Amino acid sequence: MLNFDYSCGRQAPSVVAIIYPLGGHHIQKFYWGIKETLLPVYTSLKEVVSKHPDVDLLIRLLEYLECFEHERIKAIALIAEGVPERHAREILWKTNSKGVLIIGPASVGGIKPGCFRIGNSGGMMDNVIAPKLYRPGSVGYVSKSGSMSNELNNILSIVPTAPTRLSPLVVIVTPEPPSSTISSMRPTPSARCSSSSIKKPSAIGTCAKKFTTEVQFGHAGSMANNYLETVDAKNRAMSDAGFVVPDTFEALPPCPQKELRGPRAGLISKPAAFIPTISDECGQELLYTGMKIPEVFREVIGLGSVVSLIWFKAAPSWATQFIEMVLMLTADYGAAVSGATNTIVATRAGKGLISWLASGLLTIDSRFGGALDEAASMFLDARDTDLTPCEFVDQARKQNKLISGINIKSVNNPDLRVELVKEFKSFPSCSLLDYALTVKKVTTAKKDTLILNVDGCIAVCFVNLLRDSGAFIRGG
Repeated sequence: MLNFDYSCGRQAPSVVAIIYPLGGHHIQKFYWGIKETLLPVYTSLKEVVSKHPDVDLLIRLLEYLECFEHERIKAIALIAEGVPERHAREILWKTNSKGVLIIGPASVGGIKPGCFRIGNSGGMMDNVIAPKLYRPGSVGYVSKSGSMSNELNNILSIVPTAPTRLSPLVVIVTPEPPSSTISSMRPTPSARCSSSSIKKPSAIGTCAKKFTTEVQFGHAGSMANNYLETVDAKNRAMSDAGFVVPDTFEALPPCPQKELRGPRAGLISKPAAFIPTISDECGQELLYTGMKIPEVFREVIGLGSVVSLIWFKAAPSWATQFIEMVLMLTADYGAAVSGATNTIVATRAGKGLISWLASGLLTIDSRFGGALDEAASMFLDARDTDLTPCEFVDQARKQNKLISGINIKSVNNPDLRVELVKEFKSFPSCSLLDYALTVKKVTTAKKDTLILNVDGCIAVCFVNLLRDSGAFIRGG
């Protein structure tokens, strides 16, 4: 479907999301022409409808009753096979009562040339490109056989006097009686194909009369159980409805020709090493999650908003304010930490910019800089495993392990930076910060210097930000 979209010259894929109940929410990579694109994968149809309000077509491989619960879905393609006749009639009744267009069940999908493709109709891309289905046309038809549709597409593209531009094509393979609402286009009885419903000149041709005996073309839909289902009856009904029914395909009337852009030739799809979704400098202007650099300065969104764009793609204002506050609080630790000391020594030794910067960065570990990561991990694991603060402290003591984010200052000499972070009241939830402050009460009861330091306070608050910002899904 995506390759067909690309061949038609679409600027964006016609597929916006995939439903996979067993895999959890994640992002999947697919080919988009010679490049690659990312599509979100959800676990339920309800989630797709809520996050993509413009979706109106659904392709289902298995269960189908859930499809009718959402009013936004206006068309459904059911690929599922082996649907009992009673269920097929139930589907038809639901579609009529809810005004939904349905293709199937047991359908291979459909193609609207130059627009989009439903499912695997048309087969391999070679079968789609050869008859030029990537461009709009003027012939539309409904078929109950995917193979015969490919043959018709090929004939229309190679016969010089036949129209070579195919327009809305729907390939339907359904059991009898079909539940598809497209079945109303069938010429049996002829009242279903009245001339008043035909807005364009139409033509039809069949090859059954070329055979002297009854021929089964490889699928159950080709059998005729009564006279109204025979080729002669169908041709007569279509002729009465205004169709042109020639004796041969060569007698089909010609259509006006118009040159349209075809697919790019000679290009091979290759998997990308990675696909950036944050910043983009392929165009004339650098983009931060779709926002142009001039707009960043024109709107004066601030450093915190820029970080929010890069990290979260979109974040609430309280998250932006917290990020800016943390940057200001931690802008300079001074020379009393190992990273700064190493940087100063390397600089005084005459080393270059890269060397003295690397010498400072390489000292980052759980005792310096990395304490934020380890503190966030330790407090979060303890809280998520339902350890009480006392149990958490006792467990760290038994393992002879220091609790990151605890120490440095004392109860009588608190770190004012910690107080500023604690006073930030804009978080929707401060559950992990409250847990860390309770742990502090346990540790200071043992020794007054074991307080929650600025690293630990920032770490637990950042966890609250990540969980409440709406930009991430737990376990995703």
